[in-house]
Amino acid sequence: MVLASPSPDFQADAKQNADRNDQPAESERWTIERSEDLYRIRGWGEPYFGINAAGRVTVSPKGDRGGAIDLYELVESLKQRNLGLPLLIRFSDILEDRLERLNACFAKAIARYSYPGQYRGVFPVKCNQQRHVVEDLVRFGVPHGFGLEAGSKPELLIALAMLEAPGSLLICNGYKDRGYMETAMLAQKLGHLPIVVLEQPEEVDLAIEVARKLGVTPCLGVRSKLCAKGVGRWGTSSGDRAKFGLNLPEIVEAVEKLRGADMLGGLQLLHFHIGSQISSIVTIKDAIREAGQIYVELAKLGANMQFLDVGGGLAVDYDGSKTSFYASKNYNMQNYANDIVAEVKEACEEKGCAVPTLVSESGRAIASHQSVLIFDVVGTSSQPNSVPVLPTEKEHLVLRNLRETYNSIDAENFQELYHDAVQFKDEAISLFNFGYLSITERAKAEQIYWASCRKILEIVRTLPEVPTEFEDLEQILASIYYINLSIFQSAPDCWAIDQLFPILPIHRLNEEPTERGTLADLTCDSDGKFDRFIDRLGVKPNLELHCHNPGEPYYLGMFLVGAYQEIMGNLHNMFGDTNTVHVQLTNQGGYAIEHVVKGDTMDAVLSYVQYDGDDLLERIRQASEAALRAGRIEIEEAQRLLGAYEEGLRSYTYLNV
Repeated sequence: MVLASPSPDFQADAKQNADRNDQPAESERWTIERSEDLYRIRGWGEPYFGINAAGRVTVSPKGDRGGAIDLYELVESLKQRNLGLPLLIRFSDILEDRLERLNACFAKAIARYSYPGQYRGVFPVKCNQQRHVVEDLVRFGVPHGFGLEAGSKPELLIALAMLEAPGSLLICNGYKDRGYMETAMLAQKLGHLPIVVLEQPEEVDLAIEVARKLGVTPCLGVRSKLCAKGVGRWGTSSGDRAKFGLNLPEIVEAVEKLRGADMLGGLQLLHFHIGSQISSIVTIKDAIREAGQIYVELAKLGANMQFLDVGGGLAVDYDGSKTSFYASKNYNMQNYANDIVAEVKEACEEKGCAVPTLVSESGRAIASHQSVLIFDVVGTSSQPNSVPVLPTEKEHLVLRNLRETYNSIDAENFQELYHDAVQFKDEAISLFNFGYLSITERAKAEQIYWASCRKILEIVRTLPEVPTEFEDLEQILASIYYINLSIFQSAPDCWAIDQLFPILPIHRLNEEPTERGTLADLTCDSDGKFDRFIDRLGVKPNLELHCHNPGEPYYLGMFLVGAYQEIMGNLHNMFGDTNTVHVQLTNQGGYAIEHVVKGDTMDAVLSYVQYDGDDLLERIRQASEAALRAGRIEIEEAQRLLGAYEEGLRSYTYLNV
């Protein structure tokens, strides 16, 4: 379905309204600066994303250190390499830059406050377990002593195999059984520094037992349930009802058990986590202040305290508002580092305690910016916006009334005539239901009604304040843009927890986006849609889009999707992983395609649910032979069916448009 063009009357009225205000037409005044403001790209995108003079999104993988890539040109180039959309593009240089910025912020804070300790961050593997991402992070992290955090047994196996530098820090979180404990403790023999964080009371006894069996001195930590509360969706990650961690009585009991086992010297780390995406710096300050006191008290109890792990929570500004809104943050990375360093130093100085090595698990802030998801629009639908021509025969009265209403709408009477249009439309439906109006006449009535609503909406958009009865008109008239994507596979947090990501066209940004629309994916599920978008004042239900021209590509990008989305995606309607490429800037000013990871084929996703492609093909062959014998199909048709079926099994799960 394709969005219909506005009627001549509709266009003329719009121009008259513009002339009445003695202003140039909107499209004549549109600039890339207006697109930057509309899509808030300077707020969430700097220093990595911008718009060039051609109206296309650019990517600067090294931030403000130079080098930019035209994203539209990159997508076209990748398509020439037979990489179909949807397409996930990872920029390795952004990953490196994010890691360097985090370490630089802590280095600056340590120098500013004359902190006598150091910072050694870790990347939580759960944020993005993809091999090429983890390999890059480990490689980029070597100069900074950056390590990994594992939250499960499989992630522990990944981390142990990926870490290579001697003394690599490995934080071992999550539920632990004997196998987990043994593997983590034996990793000391490889030259790593694995710290087993005790998060459940029973893990204390298990750690003591395993350490004695292996004859090792374990390096242990405890995770504390802080009273300081998080904010937003993950606010319950802390407090008395937190899923993980020990309360203070349990921590004191753990200390005494370790003392009794002569292993208190192995207790070296305090860990806490107050939630992901902490939007307010006040919450972080409160948590650090409480954790600092717990740390020094553990040292006073005789524990060999060396590390303070502040967990995750460093937020990403998804909407660019720089506020405490849940999809934003009211602080920057330097503020975050400053407050952690200052609060911990103050707590330790007051009690005469040596300061710890500071550890953070800032996965979202490191990984989000590196990945951009590109998808194309495959069609649109909308309410009619043109008026049917006058018929030769006499029209029904209700149709004449609707036509008169449409022709009479202006800036003075639009409110009154809107109510008239609603009344006449309802009358037409009632007449149809009782058999007094044909289906063709009812269709004409609805067409005139929707054209009237669009005419009124153009007037409402010029008002300084929208009357109550028109607040939903924009949403009612919004188009549906059908996109070549599965939200459940590529952006599951949008569906599951109402996460907001920046979405915008990656080209035509020097043109006025004249349409408003929601985005519907390929799945046969009413939840498979984007109808919440970032806005200046929070969230808006529609996205400003350009008219989709059939036969021309229209590419949209979803940004900041590098954390969590890939691994949490599901196979709703059997749409699999997307094609993925890794792009890196070259010294010559261009870019190189480092890695290509082909997306799932249909036979691959079918195998996840225990179907064998060859077996399915054989079943179709047998059915074709039976149809041949019965005379229901010709042999050429049977061969064409088999060929199409086999080709389908080997092809990408998404549309080829």
